[in-house]
Amino acid sequence: MSRLILYVIPAFIVLMLVEGLWSVRAEREGRDIKGYRTKDTAASLSLGIGNVIISSVTKLGIFALWSLLYSHRAFEIPAVWWSWVLLFFAEDFCYYWFHRVHHEVRFFWASHVNHHSSTHYNLSTALRQSWTTPFTGVPFWLVLPLLGFPPWMILTQQAISLLYQFWLHTEAITTMGPFEWFFNTPSHHRVHHGRNLEYLDRNHAGILIIWDRLFGTFEKEHARVDYGLTKNLETYNPLQIAFHEWAAIARDVGRAKSLREAFLYVF
Repeated sequence: MSRLILYVIPAFIVLMLVEGLWSVRAEREGRDIKGYRTKDTAASLSLGIGNVIISSVTKLGIFALWSLLYSHRAFEIPAVWWSWVLLFFAEDFCYYWFHRVHHEVRFFWASHVNHHSSTHYNLSTALRQSWTTPFTGVPFWLVLPLLGFPPWMILTQQAISLLYQFWLHTEAITTMGPFEWFFNTPSHHRVHHGRNLEYLDRNHAGILIIWDRLFGTFEKEHARVDYGLTKNLETYNPLQIAFHEWAAIARDVGRAKSLREAFLYVF
């Protein structure tokens, strides 16, 4: 994991405290928000801590794999300003497909579903990260070192993307005008976390919303967002949140009547 993430953890805590104070006042004023709840926030933070620990280990193997692929790179890309611009777009494109596939294929959804399991939407939800995407996400960025981007640059740009996405998880910011034509915003990402039928599998953007607009997965926020899963969990246990869909897949595969049926239950 890039040290950038570790350096900003104190800022995450301060911003959550500020948003928490805002949400208390907003709820007292009768605004239609859900705010923070102790058990929900504790579950999100537990999952976030677990993700940091697991990612710290898996990144070593991923970096080694990237380094191996980089030794067979197609182009020689120097670490100069224009290569950072190229990497910004290339990494964000990879993130879009990583995120979209993790919504549309059950095997990958089992890894990502916990991030959507909260019925609340606040900055702590951003930290409700998966314990298994450090493994399932590996294939989606392999093209970058093969193209010639140095592994340390890729790791840095991934961290920048994750830092950007933190502030998207809030109800405190409504809309942002023309900025929303090109960039992911809290409004766009609220849609992504909605279980409203019209919001399902929409707005997979990391930083740039242009990929969703190009590939037909964009949806504008219009109806009040109902956060959570189509079938919400009734637990705050981090282990159950992290692995409940993997367990469901195992049960379905166990009752499959053929290899084809088992394959379809997984994918």
